[in-house]
Amino acid sequence: MRNPQLNRHGELTHLLTTEGLPRAILTHILNTAQTFVPLAERDVKKVPLLRGKSVFNLFFENSTRTRTTFEIAAQRLSADVFNLNINVSSAAKGETLLDTIANLTAMQADLFVVRHEASGAPYLIAQHVAPHVHVINAGDGRHAHPTQALLDMYTIRHFKKDFSNLTVAVVGDVLHSRVARSNIHALTTLGVAEVRAIAPLTLLPSGLDQMGVRVFTDMREGLKDVDVIITLRLQNERMRGALLPSSHEYFKHYGLTEEKLALAKPDCIVMHPGPMNRGVEIDSAVADGKQSVILNQVTFGIAVRMAVMSIVAGASA
Repeated sequence: MRNPQLNRHGELTHLLTTEGLPRAILTHILNTAQTFVPLAERDVKKVPLLRGKSVFNLFFENSTRTRTTFEIAAQRLSADVFNLNINVSSAAKGETLLDTIANLTAMQADLFVVRHEASGAPYLIAQHVAPHVHVINAGDGRHAHPTQALLDMYTIRHFKKDFSNLTVAVVGDVLHSRVARSNIHALTTLGVAEVRAIAPLTLLPSGLDQMGVRVFTDMREGLKDVDVIITLRLQNERMRGALLPSSHEYFKHYGLTEEKLALAKPDCIVMHPGPMNRGVEIDSAVADGKQSVILNQVTFGIAVRMAVMSIVAGASA
């Protein structure tokens, strides 16, 4: 079966997941994003690549960074941007997701950016839109968050240059994290030497070893000599039952502190997809420290999302 994200020419027409995307496409997105980064320093930050196109942001879950950077990215591409307020839309009256999409398409929508609590919702939309309409997954359930993974990859490449010799540790609630899944697929596709997952057993999904990931339940052991640390938020809203004794106990064993960070390489960078829970998964001294590139991730996210939107909108039907 053809990858549903690609058209018959092998071009990216939707971005639904990093899983199954070839390295060439991931690299193309990163290279395209690199051309957009300097725009932030210009007096006029716009380019006309999506002039006349209508971008609809459909966020069925709360968001700060993702929604705002998508909006900024679309505006910098000169698109017309529409943010649907789900709480006061007809979805609150029982309108189905596909009916919402059909009505917005009738309003000449060209591109949908979708965040949804149900895994697979962006896939469903992509299966039912017209060939000229594009869908970007801004996070679906526990499944995927591809643009977050891509901006993370851009950040790693910016500071570390080459993926091939890196050891990257993903720390925290891997079980419930769509960011972790998308990052692991992207890291392995881009040829990272070693990917580690560090978490208590209750927060580790099965099958990580089949993805080439080394699993650690001892954080100090897992952080030894790593080049990159991606710290994850505890996804309390997705947990069923008590998987941890307390946030205090979690921080004691798995919170990233200066003491634990010292076990990594001296030039190790610290990342976090946000929102951060300071004092739970990361100490403020680390989040605000010299090895943190967390705010760089946010900045690069604009350029990466510009790249994704310009690439998918430029693909032929």
